[in-house]
Amino acid sequence: MTSPATAAPSATGIRRIVAASLIGTTIEWYDFFLYGSAAALVFNELFFPGSEPLVGTLLAFLTYAIGFAARPLGGLVFGHYGDRIGRKRLLVLSLLLMGGATFAMGLLPTHASIGVGAPILLTLLRLVQGFALGGEWGGAVLLVSEHGDDARRGFWASWPQAGAPGGNLLATGVLAVLAAVQSDAAFLAWGWRIPFLLSGVLVMIGLWIRVSVSESPVFLEAQARAAEQAAAGAKAKPPVAEVFRTNWRGVLTAIGTRLGENISYYVITAFLLVYVTSHLGLPKSDGLNAVLIGSAIHFVAIPAWGALSDRIGRRVVTLIGSVGMIGWAFAFFALLDSRSFPVIATAVTVGLLLHGAMYGPQAAFISEMFATEVRYSGASMGSQLASIIGGALAPIVAVALLRDYDSSLPVSIYLAAAVAVTTLTVLVAKETRGRSLTREHRPVRAPVPVTRRAGHDAVPADN
Repeated sequence: MTSPATAAPSATGIRRIVAASLIGTTIEWYDFFLYGSAAALVFNELFFPGSEPLVGTLLAFLTYAIGFAARPLGGLVFGHYGDRIGRKRLLVLSLLLMGGATFAMGLLPTHASIGVGAPILLTLLRLVQGFALGGEWGGAVLLVSEHGDDARRGFWASWPQAGAPGGNLLATGVLAVLAAVQSDAAFLAWGWRIPFLLSGVLVMIGLWIRVSVSESPVFLEAQARAAEQAAAGAKAKPPVAEVFRTNWRGVLTAIGTRLGENISYYVITAFLLVYVTSHLGLPKSDGLNAVLIGSAIHFVAIPAWGALSDRIGRRVVTLIGSVGMIGWAFAFFALLDSRSFPVIATAVTVGLLLHGAMYGPQAAFISEMFATEVRYSGASMGSQLASIIGGALAPIVAVALLRDYDSSLPVSIYLAAAVAVTTLTVLVAKETRGRSLTREHRPVRAPVPVTRRAGHDAVPADN
C-alpha cells in the first residue's frame, strides 16, 4: 500500500489544505499582533495612565509578554491532544479561543472606568490569546506538512508561516486606516476598539473554512498503528514526556533555530513603533505604514524562501537570513534615524526579507525533526519555549535598553547576539530536506539479545 506521505497529493487537495491553514493562521496572528500594536500606541494611556510615556509602554508590553508566557502551556496541552486525537479538532478550538479573547478585548472598560480591574481583565484575556496561539502554530504547519509530499514540503509548509505577516498586514492596515481617518482623540476614545471587534467576523470566516478540511493522512496512519499496538497490550506514553525523553536534541534545535528569528521579528515590527514615535518624535502613521509595506513583501517572500529550501536545503536558506540579520541589526537603526519615511520603509522591508529567509523554511525544518506520534508536541514545545525568551522579552528588553541608554546601539547588539545563537544552532544541526514524515517513532530501549539458529543468520531473540 502506498504511504500517504509519499503519494503525491492532488493540486486541488493540497491547495485547499494550505488555504485553510493560511487563513486560520492569518486571523490568529491578526489577533495576536493587534495587541502588540495597541500596546505600543494606546494601551499605555488607556490601561496604565499616570506613568511616564516609556514606562507606560513598558507596562503595556509586560502584559503583551504574558501572552507569550502562556504559549508553552498551550503548546503542551494542544500538542498532547493533537498527537492523540488529531490536528484538525485542535485547530478549530484554538481559533475559537483566540477570536473570543480578542473580541472581548474590544468590549473592555478602561482604567478610567473601573480602575485597576481594567489591566487585570486585559491580562487575563492576553493569557487566553497566548494559550490559543501556543497550540495554533504546530497544528497549522503539521496539517500542511503531513498532507504534502517530501519534495515540495518547504514550499507548501511555508504558507501557514505567511499567516504571520498576513495577520500583521491586516492588523497594521486596519490601524493605519483608522489613524488616517480619525483624530488622535477619537482613536483613543473609541476607535481602537474597532479592530478588536472585527475579529469576531474574521473568526466565523476562518471556522467555516477550517471545518471543511480533512485530517492529516500521516496522523491517521499513525493513529491506526497506535490502535493496533494498544490492542496488543502496548501502553502509550504521554507524547510530551516521550519527546523530551527521546528527542530532546530536536526540541533544543527548534528553540535555537527560532530564537534569533523571533527576536528580530518583534524588534522590527513591534519595537519599531515605539522607536519612531517616542524616540524620533515621528507620527505613528510613519511606523504603521512602514510595517504595512514591509509585511506585504514579507508575505510573498516567505513562500519563495520555503521553495528555495526545497532546492538547496533548510539550513542554507536559514543561514542566509541569520548571517544577513547580524549585520542588518546595526544598519536598521541607522536608517531609522534618518527620519525619512522612504528610508524607514526600506529598513523595515529589508529586515523582514532577511527574517523571511529564517522563517520560510522553519515549518518544514522543525516538522522533519520529529516522528508523527510526537510531532505536534515536539514542534509546539520547541517553538513556544523559544517564544518566551524571544518574542516575549524582545520589546521589553529593547524598550528598557532605549530608556536606560537613550541609544539604539545596545538594542542592535542584543539583536545581533540573538541571531548569532540561531546561526550557531543551524550550523551544527542536521539537514532535514527530503526526510519522510511517515517514519515511526522508536523509543530508546535496551539492545535486543541476538541468538543464532542452525543454518540461519542472526535474529533477535524475541522473533
